[in-house]
Amino acid sequence: MSEVFAVRRGRLRDRCVATGSAAALISRPANVRYLAGGAPPGAVLLLGPAGESADELLCPTAPTGDPVDGRLDEQLRLTVLPVHGHDPAVAAAETVAGSGADGLAVEENHLTVARHRALGAVAPGLRLTDLHGAVEQQRMVKDEDEIACLRIAAEITDQALGELLESILVGRTERHLALELERRLVDHGADGPAFPTSVATGPNAGRRRHRPSDRRVEEGDFLSVCLGANYRGYRCEIGRTFVIGTSPADWQIELYDLVFAAQRAGREALLPGAGYRDVDRAARHLLDSAGYGERLAPLTGHGVGLEIDEDPQLAPAAMGKLDACVPVTVEPGVHLPGRGGVRIDDTLVVRQEADGGPELLTITTKELLAL
Repeated sequence: MSEVFAVRRGRLRDRCVATGSAAALISRPANVRYLAGGAPPGAVLLLGPAGESADELLCPTAPTGDPVDGRLDEQLRLTVLPVHGHDPAVAAAETVAGSGADGLAVEENHLTVARHRALGAVAPGLRLTDLHGAVEQQRMVKDEDEIACLRIAAEITDQALGELLESILVGRTERHLALELERRLVDHGADGPAFPTSVATGPNAGRRRHRPSDRRVEEGDFLSVCLGANYRGYRCEIGRTFVIGTSPADWQIELYDLVFAAQRAGREALLPGAGYRDVDRAARHLLDSAGYGERLAPLTGHGVGLEIDEDPQLAPAAMGKLDACVPVTVEPGVHLPGRGGVRIDDTLVVRQEADGGPELLTITTKELLAL
């Protein structure tokens, strides 16, 4: 794996050199992990001006070796700051300034104003430039080892959800069910939930990122669930909607079938070369035509990986086209105030048609079940 991380760092270094920066400071934890194999709390990564031998991970305290933080590339130079409370980013800037380099690329979107000023104060002659999301762009296309981690995360998530569906749900609160799902994720091998688990019943069902409440599950409710596992840092997402106790009402069947058709259209549009906005349009058009345009979320899906919400964004105004080996969600939904609604959400990997088209990672049934 050391070679993998070295190649990733080398690719970023080449880009920095091409834009006139001899060194780069990576402070966003997911980006540090992507390039270094692990991200101990507070650590920053310095891609040194002298090449790979100068790459250095600076930590405020000694790494504990906790598997949740990842496994560090053993070829990387590790520096633990001797003074407690000293900022690793500031120490990195001092190192670059001392090397005689005149430029340092930083992740401006991740630096606070105070931290940016501190960098300028310790190295006033150092020209700070923005990386402009270079690492995030590099992270979009996953290698097969990354996809394997996502596949396992999806398997864990499917297992946890499947077990919940076999239990008695009536009378239990949204909050209780969410906590049980997160426990089951860990029981099946997850490092933890990929994001706060959402369980929504009755009039809450179908709300995107609903925060579980003390409302209890009742007969005839829609129940919508959205969860995902974090496995070795890689995160997936699944969302399903069910009916509780009885056969679904006609309006529930009609709404469910419509959202299901929209989600299928979005999934089928996931091919290399497809525009981000075109995938969004494929799903959104059906729901908009049925009169639900004003009730739709601002996006139909998004990338996943070391973070649960990565580029690309599948949205009406999104620019860009999909590449193969990009994992994304497709998650249309409709919420009707006072009645509830439907969300259906899958994690897939974009694949060439010759390779079978989009690879579905989350395989829990999308049939409208009465639980």
